[in-house]
Amino acid sequence: MRVLIVKTSSMGDVLHTLPALTDAMNAIPGISFDWVVEEGFAQIPSWHPAVDKVIPVAIRRWRKNWFGAETRQQRCDFKRELQSRTYDAVIDAQGLIKSAALITRVAKGKKHGQDAKSAREPFASWFFNQRHDIDKKQHAVERTRELFAKSLGYDKPSTQGDYAIAARFLSHLPAYANRYLVFLHATTRADKHWPESHWRELIGLFQGNGVLIKLPWGAEHEYQRAVRLAEGFDYVEVLPKLSLEQVAEILAGAKIVVSVDTGLSHLTAALDRPNITLYGPTDPGLIGGYGKNQMSLLADDKNMGSISAASVFEVLRKVLQ
Repeated sequence: MRVLIVKTSSMGDVLHTLPALTDAMNAIPGISFDWVVEEGFAQIPSWHPAVDKVIPVAIRRWRKNWFGAETRQQRCDFKRELQSRTYDAVIDAQGLIKSAALITRVAKGKKHGQDAKSAREPFASWFFNQRHDIDKKQHAVERTRELFAKSLGYDKPSTQGDYAIAARFLSHLPAYANRYLVFLHATTRADKHWPESHWRELIGLFQGNGVLIKLPWGAEHEYQRAVRLAEGFDYVEVLPKLSLEQVAEILAGAKIVVSVDTGLSHLTAALDRPNITLYGPTDPGLIGGYGKNQMSLLADDKNMGSISAASVFEVLRKVLQ
């Protein structure tokens, strides 16, 4: 049985889809998946053992020059690759009009997705042959697991979902693994940032503890923040520019991770690493860290600054002990 998944973004949403593949793999021996995903996240589906082919799409980049000659050619190439196979099922796990119209609609195979009451954008359901009622009052991982179970005809397991990617990274950890912490300080929205002064205070509390702290980054402004956070602390390492897979390798070897609400926090959860995530304006209830050893600290007034460095350190100290 061959299935096409349409789940293009974001990083957290792509990661949240992985347990559904594990359910299907266990329920239907021999099933394999192709996956349409935004080019920036194309590494993630390839980590799952049930994924045969990753089909990158570049809608985010294309829309900057939708009718340009190069973009038109890339869109034609993508459509040709997408239609090179006929699928037993096409599962749209995105639930958005854009992806349903541009991708799911033109794929070959019976199209499954959420019904108008369940989809993020109700009109997207018009593009599906089979529409499924999915309970909104559950975590995003469980919603996707339910969608796959109903689309492919098996009972959703009652056990916690398994991302099935941790073993890939845990099997070849470096010798210094489990001897360092990782602080994920970067996120997209300004109001989800924890103040730099708080990060530096937390780092300072580890003075003399023999702990090494690693700071990853993606964009230049994140690198500059990492340099500012590390200044004056010889036990803090600003990592070089890394690919997503290299970041995953670093996270897999961490003793514990402290993060703001960001895609890499969900990657930490998928790797089964202990993780303390700091939440301010966002609610972790339905989209927060899902998996083993995931802890949350919430700002009472949704202001990230109200989460003190001392409170984070106290949780860290208990976990480290």
